[in-house]
Amino acid sequence: MNTPSAPPGGGDPRKPSRRILRRILGSLGDAASAAAGGQARLDHIVRTIAENMGTDVCSLYLRRAGDTLELFASHGLNPESVHRTRLRIGEGVIGDIAAYAMPRALAAASKYRNFARRPETGEDDYKSLMGAPILRGGRVLGVLAVQTRVRRRYRAEEIQALEAACMLVAEMLAQGGIVSRAEQTPVDGLGLRPLRLDGAPLSPGVALGHAVPHRPLTTSGPLVAEDPRQERRRLDAALAQLQAGLDRMLESVDGPEGGAHVDILRTYRMLAADRGWIRRIRNAIDSGLTAAAAVVQVENDMRRRMATVQDAYLRERLLDLEAVAYRLLRHLSPEETSGAPPDPAGQPEQMIIVARNMSPADLLDYDRARLKGVVLEEGSATAHVAIMARALDIPMIGRVPRLLGRVEAGDRIVVDGDHGLCFIRPGEEYLGGFVRSVELRRRRREAWMQERQLPPVTRDGTRMTLNMNAGLLTEMSHLDALGAAGVGLCRTEVMFMLHGSYPDVAVQTDFYRRMLEAAGPRPVVFRTLDAGGDKVLPYFPAAAEENPAMGWRAIRMGLDRPLILRRQLQALARAAAGRSLRVMFPMISEISEFLRARDLLRQELDRAAAEGREPPADVAVGTMLEVPALLFQLPALLRHVDFVAVGSNDLMQFLFASDRGNPLLERRYDGLSPAFLSVMRGLARRCRDSGTPLSLCGEMASDPVAAMALAGVGFRSLSLSPWSIGPVRTMIRSLDLALLEPYIDSLLDNPAHSLRNRLRDFARDHGIVLENAAPSA
Repeated sequence: MNTPSAPPGGGDPRKPSRRILRRILGSLGDAASAAAGGQARLDHIVRTIAENMGTDVCSLYLRRAGDTLELFASHGLNPESVHRTRLRIGEGVIGDIAAYAMPRALAAASKYRNFARRPETGEDDYKSLMGAPILRGGRVLGVLAVQTRVRRRYRAEEIQALEAACMLVAEMLAQGGIVSRAEQTPVDGLGLRPLRLDGAPLSPGVALGHAVPHRPLTTSGPLVAEDPRQERRRLDAALAQLQAGLDRMLESVDGPEGGAHVDILRTYRMLAADRGWIRRIRNAIDSGLTAAAAVVQVENDMRRRMATVQDAYLRERLLDLEAVAYRLLRHLSPEETSGAPPDPAGQPEQMIIVARNMSPADLLDYDRARLKGVVLEEGSATAHVAIMARALDIPMIGRVPRLLGRVEAGDRIVVDGDHGLCFIRPGEEYLGGFVRSVELRRRRREAWMQERQLPPVTRDGTRMTLNMNAGLLTEMSHLDALGAAGVGLCRTEVMFMLHGSYPDVAVQTDFYRRMLEAAGPRPVVFRTLDAGGDKVLPYFPAAAEENPAMGWRAIRMGLDRPLILRRQLQALARAAAGRSLRVMFPMISEISEFLRARDLLRQELDRAAAEGREPPADVAVGTMLEVPALLFQLPALLRHVDFVAVGSNDLMQFLFASDRGNPLLERRYDGLSPAFLSVMRGLARRCRDSGTPLSLCGEMASDPVAAMALAGVGFRSLSLSPWSIGPVRTMIRSLDLALLEPYIDSLLDNPAHSLRNRLRDFARDHGIVLENAAPSA
């Protein structure tokens, strides 16, 4: 029987971690290179680890198609159980290690809550178990585990040694010759019928192309450091190159398209100098790893720890740090010491990037002329990469389960960012339909751009105002291209979200001034900071709330922390010197909140005058109408505001008590219900009678059918997504309001769930053109 003090092969588990690592990984490399054939290499691997770690058993489980783990090699267990023993992902200790991508070290494995016994392995005699996931690029390829007959408490350095061994095994698997990809990939999407994968739409559009896997955070070089001091020096040199490269990128980005990029790069520059991150990498080097291997191990550890974290900000910061780590690896790689992006010469002309996740700056590394779409295993509509994709007009879908295990480099992919779908390996018959859809979209966009000078006037002479929603400087080019009248909603929180620290008055002033300059004579309505809920600021962590959508957010946060709001109002006053300033406050629930916020703006305007600064040419102050309580205060409210803007997204969820982030309720309630349209009609009439300008700036306005209904209940100003302006303008120019208004009035007492189909029928019968901004594939 083996014991910790006298393991077979003379190994001493109490030896320093660096020596354990060097011995194990050196032996692994020699054994693997000497062995012929995949199975022989795996047998050498498990025997080498068992002998050098002083354990009775070492077993290697690899992930197979169907989310199962198969015992591929073992030293110590019954040889006949190899390739016969299988576990489901999540079954037993081994299955849990794979499911959660977390190592486990158990002195008494049989007492584990999820213990699963496999009698054919003969493992009943073994008490302790230590296992670690085999990871590459964030994907679990298998599990490596050791066992002993005696109870043994494994130390942190032993777990670290096993994880380092897993890194080497992952590289061997990636190089091929051990187990084919076909054995690990589900057989689907072959032949004529493509594989359909459902996800969440993050950025609209339809794209065709060939799969290009986003480069994972891996290293194929040596893992064990011969000289840790030399590795530290290499790390310091690479960090200096990384930081200098980011500085050069910051200096080179200018012009109206550079605003968001600059914000992102500033965040990266801050992370590249983070002392805690650098200290963890140096500690890993001291344990015996090379600088590159230390970077990968630190990131793998952070990824595992963050796997169950739901906080959107924390997950976004992890992604940003991964992007910085990847850039650092490029500087550490001998063949790419410059850290430049890979040569695009070998990339297809039409690329669809597939990745677990990406950062916004990762998009900038790809040739914009070739990059057609992105598909992610993770991601959300509010993530920075989705915001950037929408600004750059790149179709993107996210939350596609098991994407990386089902797509190979070069596969043909269709991305439908409008409906959150992608089709893998479509046949020619399927592909023809998608090609026609993309061509139709291109022609429609060209037609909308050519018609941008046509006024949005109905057939019976009613003029509508079509503004656009924006949050990035990159989006301002759409004003001219699509003929928008102005910016009806400037989401200032996007700028705050893209900064790693609170943007001071000077930074904010510069951003707002550039937005106004890009708009020229056209109006820009700035919504003050709408943070909280699902929009978490990196330097202002969200408090734990049972219902954050109805919690401490937007103007509530601004009034409770008036310094934040006053700095923003001060920046807006400075930026609008000599120009018109339009400000609206979000999430107002009662008139007193609006009056307090307006008073803060007046104080900042007075301060600017006292400092001798040029004041805005004129100032208009309005409110978002998102909280139903304001509907019952309208007569008093309209005496104080200069304008009202309906935020249809929040107003709908509050009216129907329906969480818009809950997929089970996503289509349960419709803005074209009699109830919601009745509220909109009453609001429009009150504002018309008082002479108060009224607009709607939620997603509802981007749907031509809903925009038609809004016009029919009295709205004359809409603010919508840029590429929806064309189809909505076309609808307006084919509409006769004198016929539509009485028709809608006749429907509002109807008990129907939605009036959408009736409105479509009316449009068809009266020649009203209803085109989608994003035609379905």
